[in-house]
Amino acid sequence: MTDQSELLKRVLAHDRMAQKQLYEMHASKMLGVCYRYCGNRDDAEEVMQQAFVKVFMQIETFRNDGSLEGWIRKVMTNTALNFLKQKRKIEFDELENVSELISVNSDALENFDVKQLMHYVAQLPAGYRTVLNLYAIEGYSHKEIGQMLSITESTSRSQYTRAKKMLAEKIQLPSQYVKHE
Repeated sequence: MTDQSELLKRVLAHDRMAQKQLYEMHASKMLGVCYRYCGNRDDAEEVMQQAFVKVFMQIETFRNDGSLEGWIRKVMTNTALNFLKQKRKIEFDELENVSELISVNSDALENFDVKQLMHYVAQLPAGYRTVLNLYAIEGYSHKEIGQMLSITESTSRSQYTRAKKMLAEKIQLPSQYVKHE
């Protein structure tokens, strides 16, 4: 039995030391996940704590058909979304003008400092930031995002498009990396 599966077995048995070990293994990365959605450290810490409580209360629902870290990340994401909905921090608006569509060449971000990029992402309006995280980082489709956030698929697309545009403006990419679609 691997160390990971032994740890999971102990967590399932509600072993407090195992829970602490699991928390310490994943807390740093999961705080980053929460921060991407919340945009500030205080809210991110609150969300992460709520989510870890859910992880330990619902660990029996982990099916072991994917990674434990992936399952924990999903709990973090859902908890962050619920937090934002409850605090009414997410606002969405429709894309009115197709000329606002913009894409960023991924090569432009290759040498960009990740910490600074995350700083800029945190400054995006909550709706933009949330859709950007769900689509570009977590890999959800716009249809799935629409269902998760109770918005239309086109609203998800417009939020993502506007997030990319605003992000490109914030980091002031050279014009060769920014193109209109």
